[in-house]
Amino acid sequence: MNLIETQRLSLRRLGPHDASFMLELLNQPTFIQYIGDKGVRNLADARDYLEKGPIASYQRHGFGLYLTSLLGSGTPIGICGLVKRDGLPDVDVGFALMPQYAGFGYATESAAAVLAYGRREFRLERIVGITSLDNHGSIAVLEKIGLRFERIVRLDGKNEDVKLFGPAGGAGN
Repeated sequence: MNLIETQRLSLRRLGPHDASFMLELLNQPTFIQYIGDKGVRNLADARDYLEKGPIASYQRHGFGLYLTSLLGSGTPIGICGLVKRDGLPDVDVGFALMPQYAGFGYATESAAAVLAYGRREFRLERIVGITSLDNHGSIAVLEKIGLRFERIVRLDGKNEDVKLFGPAGGAGN
């Protein structure tokens, strides 16, 4: 069941049946470079990632990362959703696309829809975005959806700094 539909995209909850797509997405060189190596090397790893990540988040918070697909064909192109990370007080909007779908505005379209969904459905007052220091594509998406650079932070258990983007003009989005 689609939770969110935009002009060109549909977003729904991920499930164990999405393991093969997740295996492919998580092992894209751009995903590993900008988001990180999740250590997912086979279908069993991908199912485990889904169970401990997005599916556990749906149960714990009511939201998580969603499969993002083209509206007409249903072709999966990436993930986008809301993430509650340890050590980060705010929920953040996260997204990743297969490389062949980058540059068409899909990340901006899905992230804007997720931002609105988070505000409407979960009454989230402040939704932020984080990205690696040199991920210029994601920085542009965060700016297009109305977030502005606030500061450099280091997430719990991580060895790298990331850029934190918050709503322009203060606490609310």
